[in-house]
Amino acid sequence: MLDREGFRPNVGIILLNQRNEVFWGKRIRTHSWQFPQGGIKHGETPEQAMFRELHEEVGLTPEHVRILARTRDWLRYEVPEHFIRRDARGHYRGQKQIWFLLQMLGRDCDMNLRATDHPEFDAWRWNEYWVPLEAVIEFKRGVYEMALTELARYLPRINHHNRYLRAGMRPAHRERNSGPMPLEATATPPEGESQG
Repeated sequence: MLDREGFRPNVGIILLNQRNEVFWGKRIRTHSWQFPQGGIKHGETPEQAMFRELHEEVGLTPEHVRILARTRDWLRYEVPEHFIRRDARGHYRGQKQIWFLLQMLGRDCDMNLRATDHPEFDAWRWNEYWVPLEAVIEFKRGVYEMALTELARYLPRINHHNRYLRAGMRPAHRERNSGPMPLEATATPPEGESQG
């Protein structure tokens, strides 16, 4: 399902633990790391697609997470031609994504990379929020930076119990976008998207 410009609708997932570290998955049989992501099927809303992909790739269900925010608009990346199947060249340009920021409510042992017969990851770890973009395949790096920057303002405050630490410290970052839309404020889907 491509839009008129050749972009496939997709969702990206930034999953936080209680320390505001992010789920970082190693793509199966590769050395590249990424966030969970996947296509939006015909008739699905981005939120429905996100929960389906979360289960397929990480083994979590809606009870294991809480949605903190999502990006306001589609974030796009183009796929280099040599990565595109020959029969799709000329039609397919890349992905347009809605990114979700999720808070993990479950435990690490709730995750299951083998929840389906076609796993995406063969290893995972918690990583600091500002992930090392050099570990991400080059053509996705810009979208990762945009998503992380747009959603950073919704990171929960961490309550440190150590009196020598300042509560709620966050790394400094640049605000580039007009800002994400908190989920409660999302009244209508982004342009070109059906309610499903």
